[in-house]
Amino acid sequence: MKRILIYSHDTFGLGNIRRMLEVARHLVQSSPDVSVLVITGSPMLHAFRIPPRIDYVKLPCLSRNVDGKYGARFLDLSLNATVRLRANIIRSAITDFAPDLILVDKKPFGVEDELSGALVALQSIERRPKLVLLLRDILDSPEETSRVWRKNGYFEAIEAYYDEVLVVGSPEVFDLRREYQFPPFAAAKVNFCGYIARQPGRNSRADARRELGVQAHEPLVLVTPGGGEDGHALINACLSGLAALPAQRRPRTHIVCGPEMADAQRAAIKHAAAALPQVSLQDFSDDMMSLMAAADVVVSMGGYNTVCELLTLHKRAVVVPRVKPGQEQCIRAQRMSAIGLLHMLHPDRLTPGALLDAVHEELAALAATATHARLKSLDGLERTTAAIFELIGLRPAVPAGATKPVRPDSTVRTHHHRIEQPGQGASWHRHASTAAAPSVC
Repeated sequence: MKRILIYSHDTFGLGNIRRMLEVARHLVQSSPDVSVLVITGSPMLHAFRIPPRIDYVKLPCLSRNVDGKYGARFLDLSLNATVRLRANIIRSAITDFAPDLILVDKKPFGVEDELSGALVALQSIERRPKLVLLLRDILDSPEETSRVWRKNGYFEAIEAYYDEVLVVGSPEVFDLRREYQFPPFAAAKVNFCGYIARQPGRNSRADARRELGVQAHEPLVLVTPGGGEDGHALINACLSGLAALPAQRRPRTHIVCGPEMADAQRAAIKHAAAALPQVSLQDFSDDMMSLMAAADVVVSMGGYNTVCELLTLHKRAVVVPRVKPGQEQCIRAQRMSAIGLLHMLHPDRLTPGALLDAVHEELAALAATATHARLKSLDGLERTTAAIFELIGLRPAVPAGATKPVRPDSTVRTHHHRIEQPGQGASWHRHASTAAAPSVC
């Protein structure tokens, strides 16, 4: 039995823990000879379904404000004391679990360098586990990321400690080696695995629509701000826009607030939604794929998991990205809008009228059966699992025709991550108008 330990970076929202749980799930489903221990500070881990052969160690929670500053979330401790407590738990878990491989999410030294002591200690043990860094497609703006990585010695950490760097993204959308100026010794360890397709939801489209009381031919708009901690403005703009429309023009709308929305904001949203009979609402769903499949247009923020769900379902979407504390969502939305994968509305231009205009534009394009671009080969989970199993000498039970991660010197990268562009329909022209020089927020 091979043991894999996953360190999940979690201080803001649900994105990281959802992505890392998907990776863990795929690892245990791909071989009966794998068990996974997840270490995370996410306060919402208990809300997700944990498959067999996966367990977790819960760290004391950290919070991060819109300025990117960390602090203890619940305990009456200083940041230093909380990080020291977390670091001690992590080192004990590594010692007692004795993993064959450690998969680290996003930060080479962990949050506030809480992994650094463990990484140094691992160098002196006789049977050192393999170390893999997992990066999403985009971390932050090139300027900020390059500055932080050089200041914190992250490139040197990759050289000293890590066997491989796996990127769940496509270099055709964002090549972080070039954008973040990876030095050659770090770039040589990077493998692009592709975006992570999501599993189908538990309910069929028809069943999910029936549960929501949506008629067979009635357009449905789904509004989801992810975890919801900073999603109040998006939902409020949508409700205000709907309230300003004549009742006959209001599309049937379902809102998922997110479990981390403040109670006062949630109460205000419920009060506003109660006045609109076309609107239904729930606090949280652990089956967003079923709700997205039921929808005709999705209004969302631009987090990695949400975008992967949209790409998997080839769903029309209006994306209003987060721009604080980092630029990651904004860059992702701009790049994907420029190649026709989604409709981006910058939060600086978020008004009730602008949002509802964008929604009606997408509904009209859907009714006219206008085509839009499709990102192919969403096989990030399969290729991530294959790379991890190769490092620990395990053979995955993969379907015939599965491929390995794309290495930097590969000549088939475009084949594995190509973008399928539609004919020159109206919706394609709208998206392509910015494709020549997509700006960075």
